Amino acid sequence: LALNDQQREAVTHGDAPLLVLAGAGTGKTMTLAARVAQRVLDGADPQRLLLLTFSRRAAAEMTRRAGRLLREARGLLPDSGDPLLPWAGTFHAIGARLLREQAAALGLHPHFTVLDRGDAESLMGWVREGLDLASRRERFPLAATCLAIHSRAVNAEAPLAELLAEHYPWCERWHDELQRLFVAYAAEKRRQASLDFDDLLLGWAEMMAVPALAERLRERFDHVLVDEYQDTNALQARILRGLKPDGRGLTVVGDDAQSIYSFRAAQVRNILDFPAQFGE
Repeated sequence: LALNDQQREAVTHGDAPLLVLAGAGTGKTMTLAARVAQRVLDGADPQRLLLLTFSRRAAAEMTRRAGRLLREARGLLPDSGDPLLPWAGTFHAIGARLLREQAAALGLHPHFTVLDRGDAESLMGWVREGLDLASRRERFPLAATCLAIHSRAVNAEAPLAELLAEHYPWCERWHDELQRLFVAYAAEKRRQASLDFDDLLLGWAEMMAVPALAERLRERFDHVLVDEYQDTNALQARILRGLKPDGRGLTVVGDDAQSIYSFRAAQVRNILDFPAQFGE
């Protein structure tokens, strides 16, 4: 694999926290895949390596590239199979797996269902109608808007009043009703033993606040690598701080000039604050 000096430095970097900043088309995905392969070549157990992405396709592509690099480095034939990277996936998919493992300890139903965006919106609408918020003379926000507000509040870990003032000023007058709606929505999810996508991250973050569970997860993963770090939000940053408090074994790759998940409260501050948070 042809790497330039900066890419090679990133690939061979030790266990100290590593932030790789690179623009589009600069090979950052291949660099991260090469670092995954290098970790394994250096003796890391693939089952103790956590690779987090923002799409299933990205996780599959990263696993494929790392596998190809490993085969080439070991002189193996193309059909010898990729190395097993069982903990490569999106934040939400990995969160769901971990929550299922620890459901009993967290008070969750062991066979909880995960609501997709459409199901969550339908449930929000049903609860909205049940509270008689849909029949008001002054039009109350639609279910899709209510879900968007709720999702941003969860992912940004921001007070509702602050979030409404900044992003949804036309909904500020509905603050108390929205607060009541969100409480009822959460209660209905509990009654149905279901979680929405935001709950997968929130539950994972809450796991990291339980000392015994947090320690178990920290011991489980020697290396945590994150692609497209500029798209992480406050909740995801809290998860990463819980997994790697001192940053040792943490690698993040991103482009501080590009963020596509602002609707999920992605914040570029996670990149800007990385050196201060992890001491590198």
